[in-house]
Amino acid sequence: MKKEAITIALTGNPNSGKTTIFNNLTGTRQHVGNWPGVTVEKKMGTVIHNGRRLQVVDLPGTYSLTAYSIEEIVARRFLVDSKPDVVVDIVDASNLERNLYLATQLIEMGVKLILALNMADVAQARGHEIDADSLGTLLGVPVVFTIGTKNQGMKELLDKILEVVEDRDTVSRHIHISYGHELEKEIKKIQDVIWRDPSIGERFSTRWLAVKLLENDAAVQERVGSLGEIGKQILAQAEASRERLAEFYKDDAEMVLTDQRYGFIGGALKEVLKVSAKSKLDLSRQVDLVLTNRILGFPVFIFFIWAMFQLTFTLVAYPMEWIDAGVSLLGAVVTALLPAGLLQDLLVNGIIAGVGSVIIFLPNILILFFCIAVFEDTGYLARAAFIMDRVMHVIGLHGKAFIPLLMGFGCNVPAIMATRTLESERD
Repeated sequence: MKKEAITIALTGNPNSGKTTIFNNLTGTRQHVGNWPGVTVEKKMGTVIHNGRRLQVVDLPGTYSLTAYSIEEIVARRFLVDSKPDVVVDIVDASNLERNLYLATQLIEMGVKLILALNMADVAQARGHEIDADSLGTLLGVPVVFTIGTKNQGMKELLDKILEVVEDRDTVSRHIHISYGHELEKEIKKIQDVIWRDPSIGERFSTRWLAVKLLENDAAVQERVGSLGEIGKQILAQAEASRERLAEFYKDDAEMVLTDQRYGFIGGALKEVLKVSAKSKLDLSRQVDLVLTNRILGFPVFIFFIWAMFQLTFTLVAYPMEWIDAGVSLLGAVVTALLPAGLLQDLLVNGIIAGVGSVIIFLPNILILFFCIAVFEDTGYLARAAFIMDRVMHVIGLHGKAFIPLLMGFGCNVPAIMATRTLESERD
C-alpha cells in the first residue's frame, strides 16, 4: 500500500543552492514557520509528481551533522526523529570535497539518500568533468545533475525520488566507510553493547550511533544516557574506546574520524573527477582573489561600505526635499480648506506631520536595502563576513555577526531577524 504523502528532506551546505531547488520544486505551495523550540526558520512545501504527493522540507544549511550549531541540531533532529522517506543532499558540484563531507555522515545514518550535484554549469565552466555514475557506485547512492538557477534537472530529481522510495533504483546500496583497523575494532565493540537491546537498533543506525559516541557527541550521549542501565553500559564502552584510540593515535577520535572521511572523499574524487589542464580561473574566482585578498580585501570592503553610505545619504537628498515639500504643501492645503480647530490640528499636526516625518526617511531605507540586496545577490555579503571575522573577534563576535550589524543601519527589524543565522546565542 502506497503512503498518502512522501516526506522529502532537502539538506546541504550553505550556499549550495538548496533553497533555490526547494523553491523550484514547490513554487507557491509552501509555508514558513519556526522549528520547535528554536528561532531557526522552517520551510515546507508540497509538489505533485506522477500522481504522488511529496511533502518537501527545506532543512537549515549545515556543513556537518555534529550538532555544534542550532542549524546542525535542527537538521539532525529532523533526520533522526522524523525519519523522512528520502533525503536529498544538495551538493555544490564545483566544490565536491567540502560538500561530500556531509554526504558521508548521511550515508552513516543509513537514510535513503540522493545526491543532487547542483551548479553543474559552474563546475563545467571551471573545467570539472564529473563521472556521476561512478560516484553513485562508489557511494551507493543515485546521483542527479541539477542547475537550480535555471530550473534544470528538477523532473529528473523527482523521478529519482520516486524510484528510491519505491525501491526501484538499482544504484542504492548501503556502504560502510572504512576508518581503518583500530577504529573499526572500537566501533564494533560499541555496536556489540548497543545490540544487547535490539530496540535501539530499530530506532537508530547502530554504526552511526557508535561513531557519534566516539566523536564525543553531547546530544547523542544525552540520548543514550536516558536509556537506563543499557545506556550506562554503552557510554562506558564508548569512553573506554575513546581513551584507547587517543592513546593509539595520539589524537582524539573525532579528529581521526574527520581525517579518515576526507581521505575517503579524496580517494573517491580521484576516481570520478577530472579537471581540465586548460581550465582557467573563472571570473568569479578572479574577483574572489581580489575581494578576499589579505592585503586588498579590507580596503576594498571599506570602499564598498563608504560608497553605499555615500549613495544612501547624498543621492536621497533630492527625493527627501520633494517629500518634505509635498507634505508641507498638503498641510497648507488642508489648513486653507478647514477652519481652525480640533479637526484641523488632528489632520495637519497629527496625521500629515506624523506620516510625513516617517516617509521622509523612506528613500534612505530603500537605497540602503537595495545596496545590501546587491551585495547579497552577488555573494559579496558572505565574503564581507569572511573579511570582517578578524576585526569582529576584537569585540568578541564572529565575522557573520557583521551582517545583522550592517542591516541595523537601515532598520532594526530585519537586523534582529538576521541574528537567527548566528551560530551561538552569545553572538
